[in-house]
Amino acid sequence: MQYRINQKNGDSISILGYGGMRFPTRAGFIDEPKAIELLKKAVESGVNYIDTAYFYHAGTSEGFIGKFLAMGYRDKVFIATKMPPWSVNAKEDLDKIFEDQRRKLGVDVIDYYLLHALNDESWEKFLKYDTLAFLDRIRREGKIRNVGFSFHGDRLTFKRIVDAYDWDFCQIQYNILDEFNQAGKEGLQYAASKQMAVFVMEPLRGGSLIKKMPAEVLAAYEQAAPGRTPASWALKWLWDQPEVTMVLSGMTEMAHLEENLSITLDSTPNCLSDAEKKTVSDVRQIYLSKQRVPCTGCQYCMPCPFGVDIPRCFDLYNSKYLLNQKNMRGFYWLQMAGMNGKPSYASLCRECGKCLTHCPQQIDIPNRLKEVTADMESVLMKPAMRVVGWVLGIQKKLAKRSKNSPKL
Repeated sequence: MQYRINQKNGDSISILGYGGMRFPTRAGFIDEPKAIELLKKAVESGVNYIDTAYFYHAGTSEGFIGKFLAMGYRDKVFIATKMPPWSVNAKEDLDKIFEDQRRKLGVDVIDYYLLHALNDESWEKFLKYDTLAFLDRIRREGKIRNVGFSFHGDRLTFKRIVDAYDWDFCQIQYNILDEFNQAGKEGLQYAASKQMAVFVMEPLRGGSLIKKMPAEVLAAYEQAAPGRTPASWALKWLWDQPEVTMVLSGMTEMAHLEENLSITLDSTPNCLSDAEKKTVSDVRQIYLSKQRVPCTGCQYCMPCPFGVDIPRCFDLYNSKYLLNQKNMRGFYWLQMAGMNGKPSYASLCRECGKCLTHCPQQIDIPNRLKEVTADMESVLMKPAMRVVGWVLGIQKKLAKRSKNSPKL
C-alpha cells in the first residue's frame, strides 16, 4: 500500500480509502458478514481510512461501521463521517445529529468530520446556523480531529468555501470524465496549494467507467496497454496527480477490492507517461460524445415520493447509447415496470422537484426523466407488462401446484 501525507497534520493516509456508501446488500440491507469480510481484508492490506455518512444505506452505514470498529479495528483506521445539510433546520440539530453519529459509530472522537455535499445553497444554509462556530467548539472539546467538506457545486463556490475557513481537508468528485466539472482539476490544485488534503470520491463514476463500456473505449485502452484493466487506467490517472491525497472506492465485491489493492502497489505521483495521459484524454472524449445524462448513481435523489428509480432510469437510458444497444427498451420495461417489485419507471414522475435539491450533479431530473419516457417507454409498455405479470402469475401457481402434488 502507498501512503500520502496530510500536510495539515502529518497523518499518513493510504492512497485507497474505503467508501461506506456501496456496501454489498442482501434483501435491501447491508450484507454484514460479506461487508465485514471486505473491510477486514482492506484494513489488513493497509487501507486506513473509512468514510461514511449519516444517511448512507438508509442511515445504517454508521451503525454497521461502529460494529466493525468494535471488533478491534478502531485504532487501525481513520474514521470519517458527515453532517447532512438537508437534515439541519435549526442550530440544535447540529449537536443532535453529531451526537447520534458518535453513538452509532461507537467512538469518542471522529477523526475526519465533513460538511456534506456543499454547493452554494447548502453552504449558505450552514452559515445561517453558525455551523463553523459549531465545528470550532466540537474540535475544542476533543470530539473531532479534522474539519473538512465534501463538494458538489461550481468551481467559484468551491474556491469561496476553501477561502472561508481553515479547513484540514476536502472531498471532491473527480475522475477522467469530471476533470473540468464541479471543482475539477483547477479546484484540486487550488485546495492543495492551501496545504489541504484532497480526497477523491466517485473515481469510477459509480462504476460506469469500468462496466457497460463503449467498444471504442475498450479498443483505445487495449491498443495503448494490452491487458491493463479499465479500473487501472482510471485509478492510476488519479494517483498520477500529486495533489490527490487519497481515493475513495465503494467496493462491493472481493474481486473489486483485490484489484484496487493491486493497482495501488505501483501508483505513485507522475506514474503515467504523456502517451498514457493522451489515451485517457481520448477516452474522455469518447464517453462525452455518447453519454446522455451525467448521473453517477449516487442515490442522493432517492427515494422518489412517486416511486421512480431515478438512477436506474438514467443508467439504462445511458447504457442504450454507451453500448449502442437498440434492444435496451425491452430490458427497461422488464426492469422498471414492476418485474422486480413495484413499478419505478420514469413516467411516474410528477415533477414535485424534491430530487432537484439533492442532486450533486445539478441535473434537471424531471425534464431528463421526460427524455427517458419518450425514448424508453411507449403506450405498449404497461399493457405488455400486465400480460407478462399474468403469465408469470400462472407459472407460479403451476409450479406451486406441482410442488404440492402427491408423488407416486
